[in-house]
Amino acid sequence: MKSIIVPFAAAPRQAKQFFLVALDFVVFPILIWLCFVIREFNLGAEVVPNLAFGSLWVSFLAVAALFISGVYRFIVRTFNEVFIAKLAFATTLTVVGLYAIAYCTHAFIPTSIPLMFGFMMFAWIWVSRGIIRAIVKSYLQSDVPRKRVAIYGAGYAGQQVAAALYRSDEHLPVFFIDDDASLFGQMMGGLKVYSPAYALKLFAKQQVDEILIALPSVGRVRKSEIVKFLEPAHLKITEIPGLTKLVDGEIRVSDIQEVDIIDLLGRDPVPPIQELLAKNIFNKVVMVTGAGGSIGSELCRQIIKNKPQKLVIYELTEFALYSIDKELKLNTEIEIVPILGTVLDQPKLERVIEQYQVQTVYHAAAYKHVPLVECNPLAGLKNNSIGTAFSLNAAVKKGVETFVLISTDKAVRPTNVMGASKRMAELYCQAMAEAQNQTQVSIVRFGNVLGSSGSVVPLFKQQILKGGPITVTHPDVTRYFMTIPEASQLVIQAGALGEGGDVFLLDMGEPVRIQDLARQMISLSGLKVREQDSKTGDIEIQYSGLRPGEKLYEELLIDHEDTEITQHSRILRSIEKHYPLDELITVFDQMYLLTAVDDDVNWALAQLEYYVDGYHRGKEIKVN
Repeated sequence: MKSIIVPFAAAPRQAKQFFLVALDFVVFPILIWLCFVIREFNLGAEVVPNLAFGSLWVSFLAVAALFISGVYRFIVRTFNEVFIAKLAFATTLTVVGLYAIAYCTHAFIPTSIPLMFGFMMFAWIWVSRGIIRAIVKSYLQSDVPRKRVAIYGAGYAGQQVAAALYRSDEHLPVFFIDDDASLFGQMMGGLKVYSPAYALKLFAKQQVDEILIALPSVGRVRKSEIVKFLEPAHLKITEIPGLTKLVDGEIRVSDIQEVDIIDLLGRDPVPPIQELLAKNIFNKVVMVTGAGGSIGSELCRQIIKNKPQKLVIYELTEFALYSIDKELKLNTEIEIVPILGTVLDQPKLERVIEQYQVQTVYHAAAYKHVPLVECNPLAGLKNNSIGTAFSLNAAVKKGVETFVLISTDKAVRPTNVMGASKRMAELYCQAMAEAQNQTQVSIVRFGNVLGSSGSVVPLFKQQILKGGPITVTHPDVTRYFMTIPEASQLVIQAGALGEGGDVFLLDMGEPVRIQDLARQMISLSGLKVREQDSKTGDIEIQYSGLRPGEKLYEELLIDHEDTEITQHSRILRSIEKHYPLDELITVFDQMYLLTAVDDDVNWALAQLEYYVDGYHRGKEIKVN
């Protein structure tokens, strides 16, 4: 049997259509005969009396109606509401055609016969295609295991997913899970709906392999609650994308994706204030330093949405510049000017700003990996502190209207050179803002961004794929997290709120324990954490100890009392200690001339300890 079915399934589309037409043409005479038999209770009843070859005429009529309605153009394995509607139309045409034959010819066709035939025709097409589909699928998939999927969400999206999975060769929907009590025990699209609590008990019994969240409009907070509720099942959790990504409204199996941990940690975003987004960007020449980095590249994406006159992207790394330049030019007609250069080249910065008449600068260029900067303190200081000073000097000298420094929570009472170097950059910006009133200078400080090059999320994903272990520095290490798009939008809005020398703090929400983040990522993969001294579980979490200069907890504020609310609910303004510009210029000029010798490194670290509150050099500092 399989030797017949497999070649049939692989046959050209026209051959399959011919087979269906031939099958229907043979069956329809039998159906019209049954109609007369049932009406007269006589197996020898004459079919369509007074019309030669009457049963064949009926067969021609029915097949023609199916052709006209487009039923034969449907692929057998893809039944849906449109197919039902077209089949109903073909049946109606056939019934009307039979009445027309009875009226226009001498054929004897009682009033009940067309309706009986129409019912039988509809049932035949529906049942025959269903049987063909079931036989073909059973033979083709007999050697292919199918994932058994429970669908969370019995709404329209969930039913679309179930239909798509039924047509899939790799998946099989098992039942629905829904929060609506009125649906419990009901059948939706052939699947039963269960409550979340009851479903937890069913997963093992029904041999469920995967849970699919079919709630495209649900918020991040609610999605996070659902995932945490499902964690005890230790099954892989997937989802369909949000409504904005489902452009054509039809859900396909290819739309199914893994639940992104970023969606679970990120908060439901606050809609941006459009006038703040546009203030420093719309119809202006904007420049982004460090444009190829995680924050810099997302800033560029957000900036072009607000229609600048021109966007200058300044980046040290050639490939990073090439990548963001190519991406931006594919998505906008706005002029993009790629400049390959370092922020330690102030004359070049001045030339670029003057040549393109830059009005707004977002300074995102920085070294941000704590252990690397700890091993290379002078390189970190020069890039982060001196680079910021040179960029701001160039902006002020050439009349830039707005300068925004992207800073970090690690600048608050830092325990590492990276954080201290960013605090020095902040101090220089504050001093320059006080010393002149030509360029409005703002500082925006926030914590970790999810998915960035320095984030633990990509690292944990790689470690899970390799089978573990996941490495965490300390069981209690805690961090604030924000999604890159949200951080970038808030940076732009904070810059528009500046009055000169402001330090803006982004509301990062609740801090997240890194150990909990690792556990949740393991759970989302359908795996179990292997606890210490245990032989059960899949992925072990190992604690490697805090890295040089690393804190257990990050802080966003220096003086908690000296903060005020701004126009935006997630942006605070902080008033902080600062130094005169003349004093800092002397230090920065000397710092720029430093070389990698012990005395120079010791002098630089001494300056950090003097100017940066809370900083004390670590024992791991190296001379490089």
